[in-house]
Amino acid sequence: MNPVAEPAEASTGRSGPPGRAWFAGVRASRPVECVDLAQDAARLASGGFWVVVGEFDGPVRAWRFTRVDRSDAPSGSGPGSAAWLGPSPSAWVSSLSQAAYCRGVGVIRERIRAGDVYQVNLCRVLAAPLAGTDGEPDAWALGRRLARGNPAPYAGGIHVPVAAGLPPVWVVSASPELFLRVADGRISSGPIKGTATAPDGLSEKDVAENIMITDMVRNDLQRVCEPGTVEVTSLLELQPHPGLVHLVSTVTGTLRGAVDWAAVLAATYPPASVSGAPKHTALQVIAELEPVPRGPYCGVVGWVDADAGRAELAVGIRTFWWTPDRGGVLRFGTGAGITWGSMAEQEWVETELKADRLVGLASSPV
Repeated sequence: MNPVAEPAEASTGRSGPPGRAWFAGVRASRPVECVDLAQDAARLASGGFWVVVGEFDGPVRAWRFTRVDRSDAPSGSGPGSAAWLGPSPSAWVSSLSQAAYCRGVGVIRERIRAGDVYQVNLCRVLAAPLAGTDGEPDAWALGRRLARGNPAPYAGGIHVPVAAGLPPVWVVSASPELFLRVADGRISSGPIKGTATAPDGLSEKDVAENIMITDMVRNDLQRVCEPGTVEVTSLLELQPHPGLVHLVSTVTGTLRGAVDWAAVLAATYPPASVSGAPKHTALQVIAELEPVPRGPYCGVVGWVDADAGRAELAVGIRTFWWTPDRGGVLRFGTGAGITWGSMAEQEWVETELKADRLVGLASSPV
């Protein structure tokens, strides 16, 4: 599916359960069930169109939608096209201060010196109070603003309100990174490592980190693919995005039989590019250093068309999520990969770089 400039209008679901989701080339409404893929991934094999949201350190859940439009119709007016009303730019608070983040980089470098890990992704969560209109903010409106100001190949969103009678979810993403694509019995992943404002800002550290994470992804996919079919089809490809450039590699393989989502997630989740190497130890270090859960940031956002045997799941970076706690809070995560060659202040600057454009778009002028 080709990316579209902005989300096209979808049904409000007034004639069915409320809720909507949108991605490039596909819109969905009327969610009717939700499953936890750790417990009931086999449910997807029964068919249907499912929207998946996984928390980095929590459940990976899928909502089945009964109304699906796969056309690339232009955007329309009507419900969902109202202006986005976000928090004040000054309202955002970071879960880690600059000093605390830099101390965390130092701790990770010591763990690397000790031989415990090779790389760890260290993240922080920005949060701002945001009360919802009629209970919950307009996710669709934020999606339109991000699509216009920061188009991304794996942009999308899902909003299932409490009124739907299902586990609620509110996520809007402008992700540039492919976690997993499944089509025609093949599976592929496109890890990003290396971020700068221009190509000449990318370093040898970025190159080494990308190669390390690409090898991790190759190892993950080998656990669910036919022996000898996993290959790196592109390495260190330079991809431009609004205000940034990334180094991206692509790994593909042939699945062993029909896709088994329980096995695929067990082999690959959470994504290698936003955890570290080796993954198990990196996750332990992340739990020690990060004071708040990442939520869907660094998790997964995307869709599974079980009838067609296709899926497109993005890594949940450049992603906003809203929860009703404390009267309503909008959150956004940002982070950087830490290696022995990392300089703490530069890594902090990278987290600022990744957040500035998106947080600016989501904030309303004072």
